[in-house]
Amino acid sequence: MNRLKILIVSKFLYARGGAETYAISLGEMLKMHNHEVRFFSMSYPENINVNENEYFVKEVSFFQSSLNAKLKAALRVFGVGVKRNYEKILDDFQPDVIHLNNIHSYLSPIVAELAHKRGIKVIWTAHDYKLICPTYSFLCQGKPCEACIENKYSVISRKCMKNSLLASLLAWGEIMYWNKGRLSRWTDAFICPSNFMAQKMMQGGYPANKLHVIYNFIDSGKVKLISELSSEERELAYVYLGRLSKEKGIEELLKVAEQLPYKLYIAGRGPLEDILKQKYSSDNIKFVGHLSAEKIIKLFKKVQFSVIPSIWYENNPLSAIESLCCGTPVCGRRIGGIPELLEKDADNRLFSNEVELMTSLSDMFISSSEVDRQKLSLTSCERFSAELYYRKWLEVVQSI
Repeated sequence: MNRLKILIVSKFLYARGGAETYAISLGEMLKMHNHEVRFFSMSYPENINVNENEYFVKEVSFFQSSLNAKLKAALRVFGVGVKRNYEKILDDFQPDVIHLNNIHSYLSPIVAELAHKRGIKVIWTAHDYKLICPTYSFLCQGKPCEACIENKYSVISRKCMKNSLLASLLAWGEIMYWNKGRLSRWTDAFICPSNFMAQKMMQGGYPANKLHVIYNFIDSGKVKLISELSSEERELAYVYLGRLSKEKGIEELLKVAEQLPYKLYIAGRGPLEDILKQKYSSDNIKFVGHLSAEKIIKLFKKVQFSVIPSIWYENNPLSAIESLCCGTPVCGRRIGGIPELLEKDADNRLFSNEVELMTSLSDMFISSSEVDRQKLSLTSCERFSAELYYRKWLEVVQSI
């Protein structure tokens, strides 16, 4: 394969969550295969430093108090303030491929349109459900909801976005303006990190021939850390790694954890952090905040298992992949793309409700001594290897 020039587009460029971690890791992986990679993003204080920072668009935020700032953020939803900087990097870099990630609201799909008009190949990894659900999460009032697949107006009538009529109106306007017809026309291939995602995209009207299922990968640097870091004697403990927010099901987990005699580590930050710390502070529940990649791997390797209690349609969580690659089984909710990751190995558990969660957690502590952790780690590192991902990614590029 000839050397490609690839522009990776992500609205944030720091390890904010799985989508951003993926975008940065993808760039590093493609560079390792001798491709020329550049990034395009929104300026943000926490972004990693890259040479193309000068092209990044100005920061906007819906959370600033001034009306003028909120108006600028609302206009960005429709692409205002992006075109000039984006076209400049297209002119200067002349990419062969644009690889889009999460771009809505802070960059907008105008980046797909402008690339398509120039005849550049456009690939889009769907990390969440924003292309078919105005709120991105298929959640309304804290419960799974698919009403907008059939009727996008439901987001307004139900006030799905933050329980706010104004926010819901804006979300409706965004998905109607950047509709599936336009996005399908501008995008050559959508990468779906789970079969579940691909099914929902088809349900939402996206053409099946443009949907390619490729599970997320663990980058080679983390695999190296996993092999180098010696495993300590494992504690009688388990871990939750992720955002501390409602859709992650964290409060249900903490309610159950209070009733169990085992230590639970909570790794991550989010809007519920302070509330949860005050409400669930105990000897058995330890909040450890945001951790570096090395500390995450050390934590996975010292507990019996990890848990993913999400109540939204989790797509292909990196936390599950990293846990399995560390030889640490996963207890996950039977929802979204989680079962696809866990059903292949009998050491994992799936649950559907609070009662099953408590039973599954207890069962995993009983069976934890029987886990062949070295085998689980080796097979998982192969299954989610960067090399396998690259081969499948290249097949997609060559097919369009």
